[in-house]
Amino acid sequence: MVEVAVPTRVHITPFLSVSSYLPICRKIVVTKVARKISGVVASSSSTFSTSSGFGSKQKVDDGQVLLPKKTSKKRVFFLDVNPLCYEGSKPSLQSFAHWVSLFFNQVSLSDPVIAVVDGERGSEHRRQLLPSYKAHRWKFLRQFSKGHVGRSHGVITNVLRKCNVPVIKIEGHEADDVIATLVGQVLQSGYRVVIASPDKDFKQLLSEDVQLVIPLEELERWSFYTLKHYMAQYNCDPCCDLSLRCIVGDQADGVPGIQHLAPGFGQKTALKLIKKHGSLENLLKTAAVRTVGRQYAQDALTKHADYLRRNYEILSLRRDVDIRLREEWLVKRDTSNDSRTLSNFFKFLEETQKFSHYNVSVSNG
Repeated sequence: MVEVAVPTRVHITPFLSVSSYLPICRKIVVTKVARKISGVVASSSSTFSTSSGFGSKQKVDDGQVLLPKKTSKKRVFFLDVNPLCYEGSKPSLQSFAHWVSLFFNQVSLSDPVIAVVDGERGSEHRRQLLPSYKAHRWKFLRQFSKGHVGRSHGVITNVLRKCNVPVIKIEGHEADDVIATLVGQVLQSGYRVVIASPDKDFKQLLSEDVQLVIPLEELERWSFYTLKHYMAQYNCDPCCDLSLRCIVGDQADGVPGIQHLAPGFGQKTALKLIKKHGSLENLLKTAAVRTVGRQYAQDALTKHADYLRRNYEILSLRRDVDIRLREEWLVKRDTSNDSRTLSNFFKFLEETQKFSHYNVSVSNG
């Protein structure tokens, strides 16, 4: 079942058919030419370097980030809602309010935004393969308190709808897979894509026309992460990223790497082997017939091939979800309701918090 919440004034008609978007390995030449683009990272401070959250640094000068020359294609933003609703492993609507407010005011502005949330039983298949998959996240309570009854999903959807953002939720599918499917359709429409999410899974979609924008908790701002940043960090194509994470694991998603089975088989070794062989599958097939590296790596690849292939199935994003891009999702976003909607949302959260504290004090009294 596909659930779409949209502004009531919008009439929706199908626009594009479903298609797959597959990453293509390519030879990339990173030029040294760059220019300043304002507003990429919101800041009024003087010159400093800020980490992208993945080990690379972005040079910032008076709130401006040095990025490759911008293309003329218009941007479409995807907002990955669920990760923004957590503070650590605990659900937090305050966290969502904070990040979405910064996102609208400093990042997306009036560009089109498509919000996507996890569908019911969306991660069921991956959890059948690996019970620890995203198991560390606490589920949202269905009630905030006795005085403010309501589902968190409904509250979030209502806020986004009032800000003229369609909210997509497809039963049986995670938001990551829905976004990956729609990214291909948006690219076919001639747009660039920016995915707003802290999720490393989206690195496998990076290209010249696909960027990430990541919430940096330590700096209280969003920061862009591009193909150029990835190349500088890993010195390889993003099409290798999925294979790399299958070996080193993804702690945020509860997917263990191979280090506990093969001590010493870390990111440096994994990156070297993946760059040489191109993909995890090529590496495993080669290791099955001849030696590809040191003995500990060779033993790990031959003895735990099924383990690594399972990681690949869990971490790879699907591009075949039954969802069609709609023309109305690509129009310039009306921002006239943002200020009032977000202000009312913050007030609601403040009142809810006060009510909860009152109940706690009464029960302890």
